[in-house]
Amino acid sequence: MLFAGSFALTGCNGNAQKAAPLIGKSTATPDSDLLNASVLNQLGRVSDPQVSPNGKKIIYGVSYYSVEQNKSNRELFVMNTDGSDNHQITHTPESESNACWLDNNRILFLSGGKLWVMQADGTGKKHIKGTERRIAGFSLSPTKDKLLFMSFVPTGTRPTDLDPSLDKATGRIIDDLMYRHWDSFVEEIPHTFVASFNGTTLSNEKDLLEGLPYELPTLPFGGMGELSWSPDGESVAYSCRKLTGVAYAVSTNTDIYLRHLETNNEVNLSEGMMGYDTAPLFSPCGQYMVWNSMERDGYEADKNRLMLYSFEDGSIKDLTANFPYNVNAATWMPQSDGLYFTSCAEGVTHVFVLDLVTGNIGQVTNGLYDCGPVQVIESSPEGEQLIGTYVSLSMPTELVSIDPVSGEYTQLSHENKHLLDVLTMGRVEERRVTTTDRKKMHMWVVYPPHFDPEQTYPVVLFCTGGPQGTLSQSWSYRWCHQLIAANGYIVLLPNRRGTTAFGKEWTEQISGDYPGQNMQDYLSAVDHMKKEPFVDGNRIGAVGASYGGYSIFQLAGYHKERFAAFIAHAGIFNQEHMYMTTEEVFFPHWDNGGAPWDNNPVAKRHYALSPHKKVQNWDRPILITHGELDYRVPVDQAMAAFNAARLNGVPAQMLLFPDENHWILKPQNNMLWNRVFFDFLEKYLK
Repeated sequence: MLFAGSFALTGCNGNAQKAAPLIGKSTATPDSDLLNASVLNQLGRVSDPQVSPNGKKIIYGVSYYSVEQNKSNRELFVMNTDGSDNHQITHTPESESNACWLDNNRILFLSGGKLWVMQADGTGKKHIKGTERRIAGFSLSPTKDKLLFMSFVPTGTRPTDLDPSLDKATGRIIDDLMYRHWDSFVEEIPHTFVASFNGTTLSNEKDLLEGLPYELPTLPFGGMGELSWSPDGESVAYSCRKLTGVAYAVSTNTDIYLRHLETNNEVNLSEGMMGYDTAPLFSPCGQYMVWNSMERDGYEADKNRLMLYSFEDGSIKDLTANFPYNVNAATWMPQSDGLYFTSCAEGVTHVFVLDLVTGNIGQVTNGLYDCGPVQVIESSPEGEQLIGTYVSLSMPTELVSIDPVSGEYTQLSHENKHLLDVLTMGRVEERRVTTTDRKKMHMWVVYPPHFDPEQTYPVVLFCTGGPQGTLSQSWSYRWCHQLIAANGYIVLLPNRRGTTAFGKEWTEQISGDYPGQNMQDYLSAVDHMKKEPFVDGNRIGAVGASYGGYSIFQLAGYHKERFAAFIAHAGIFNQEHMYMTTEEVFFPHWDNGGAPWDNNPVAKRHYALSPHKKVQNWDRPILITHGELDYRVPVDQAMAAFNAARLNGVPAQMLLFPDENHWILKPQNNMLWNRVFFDFLEKYLK
């Protein structure tokens, strides 16, 4: 892989030292029209478009990956909102992120944990001084005179708190649950600070949760989207789960708080609403606020509703009570008379529009693309336009302009055109599969490039995670379905019971029934495809991660010779042990029907049918992979599954990553994972 640019460092002795080349856009040309793991890592990853105040320009970022250096780097680009005059404005060894417009000519952004300002052409870069804290995210007030920023503060008891002389002690003193989360032990937590801002300096910084043990934003995935400025810049709304220890571990009760910054008066706007309440967003007129809300405490996959709060009378209304799908990424219309939002409906994520006066909801976009959050441009030569992103199973994310009336897309960025023009992607097909209970299940099928129906092909069944996830028109760098197809496999992507884009009944059937109907749905998908003359029924493999890994362990116990090999990543093997070692206990508690010691029929059945109790039935080769920093599904699940397989005489291989979490993210680890993955499939399916 080739990288643009280079730089030199001068050592202490004054001699120039050759540094690693800058990580940038690859100029290498693929030597084949088939996608491979090396080319996958050459693709630029487009994200976070931000429209300038006058609606004329867009700033966005592209992340580039270097396998040689085993890291990534994110650079900033600016273009006109019609896609013209697109140019890169940063060329540095440190990633730039969280870019936003200070005005029509200047940009604020983060790099190296510090806040910077520069001209929109990339010149005049200056450090914003006034805080010594490392900044992990920020949000500029509408009045431009204040800033919210996220940093980390210590929490818990350290050895030096007990005895200052123990400065080399490494012991962790633990008194309650949530002592580790996602991929790290909790020794610091995020807090959000507010500071005055004059364009060059921060001052008068204040911790919104001074002295409190709560996270703001909430770990592990919360960001600055969990806070919202009032239009006058005098108040902040934020989402926070004000719980710790056991209470935090067993609950999803996250509330929306409104803080007046001058008086510090604060009110809980969602008090009594017991599930996740997140992503508050003031209307431009300041009379309303919307937020995402789940109804039930402890259920992380409840329907995501859009709630409207009126500051006039304090009323709260569910705007999507008659809308059957989840709501995400709301954007107000400039006149506060409606909203745009995204929703995954029937397997594809589209943009929808909601009229605040009539309550009507309409679908804006169509086609086989997943659409991202949108921003509104009021006055463009083409009339009102929406700026956002789209992506498909055959194309990584790109920027797009959308006509809000016709839904027509105009692609603005072409980051990966030089690679995609060379590659041949496999055909993607939608199917409806009849299940054992006579339902119609949605399924994507990805065919190998240059597919010939006169030949026969091996098949890979992909089992999705969640368990309440959805297989939509998304592009993945961890489980790239086109990459599997490019290696000569037909890929099956069934949206089995539990997936979230097909209504409440379809989603909730899986709760308390992990080993039941959704497993039959997978078998129905396989039996459906085995009827095709181009499918080799003796060469079918099943792969999956997280709940998909659980599915692999489960299917291995009773597949009745449908599969020739299995691959499980980060899978749940022993549900009893998992309940007592995972961090967010509300997740298995809800889905398993309770704790292993609870005496109720759902929990007793669930734990009795845990995959580890059927390992004596395993009779096909299995590859098991896991990250050792995974605290959601701890690594001992993989070790137990591998050990049990080998003790039962099953051909098995295990691949562990000491420096990865639930996902395999580092470039060289990604390359290794793909090498082992495809070698295993080649050995047992070809």
